[in-house]
Amino acid sequence: MDEKAWLAQQFEENRPRLRGVAYRMLGSLSEAEDAVQEAWLRLDGVDSAEIESLPAWLTTVVSRQCLNQLRTRERRREDSLDAQVFERGDDFDLEAEAQLADSVGLALLVVLDSLGPAERIAFVLHDMFAVPFENIAVMLDRTPAAVRQLASRARRRVRGEQPAADVTRSRRAVEAYLAAARGGDFEALLQLLDPDVVLQADAAVSGAPAPVVLRGVRSVSKGALLASERARGTQVALVDGSPALVLAPRGRLEVVLTFTFDGDRITAIDVIGDPERLRALEISVF
Repeated sequence: MDEKAWLAQQFEENRPRLRGVAYRMLGSLSEAEDAVQEAWLRLDGVDSAEIESLPAWLTTVVSRQCLNQLRTRERRREDSLDAQVFERGDDFDLEAEAQLADSVGLALLVVLDSLGPAERIAFVLHDMFAVPFENIAVMLDRTPAAVRQLASRARRRVRGEQPAADVTRSRRAVEAYLAAARGGDFEALLQLLDPDVVLQADAAVSGAPAPVVLRGVRSVSKGALLASERARGTQVALVDGSPALVLAPRGRLEVVLTFTFDGDRITAIDVIGDPERLRALEISVF
């Protein structure tokens, strides 16, 4: 086997890990694939004899590519949130994105998207892929101690406040609501919702000039079933310390559903899509 064929074989063996690194950094499958492809193009133009560890070299190249992308995003933060959310290329693969997001966790992607580029790189590489702080320091042009602080700060943001024990019951109800909405189970929704439940969706979600309000268990259940397609890309997260649902295409927050309970029954649902309201929410993973 010649050198080029050997490198290609080694690259393909490393591709799943590299894609996993890039996806957690960028939250976008297409952008992750681009970063991995860039690593291959650079590998094709270097002398392999100069590479001490090929997996480490590839991880460094992919990470730097992701860092550049994250910094570019940071400069565009003045763009409205909804403009960022719906900016999808023609190659956007909803099914593949949904499967990958499900394996990683939408809530985690949302929280990662709220971190600064350096924090995100430090946390993903160290906490999720066990890359030493010394190696990350070289990528970020910082000291290992500074990178350790970045990762620690990011870790606190990701974990948030640990939920109280009584949150468990609410979480089960939210998970059951999501399962019923995904599965089109009208009877299950009737059991979960209070007879006088009220759902309010702000204008950013409904597209109407004013918030839309649904009242009563049958009306709210029918609304949940109509949103069953969206429910496929939705996951449970902690929002302001309470179980809620988040919809986040490509890891960028689009809609949040918060719930009010009376015992095991859901008495109110607030569907939030307004960018200002979304930015005010504190989201973390269980």
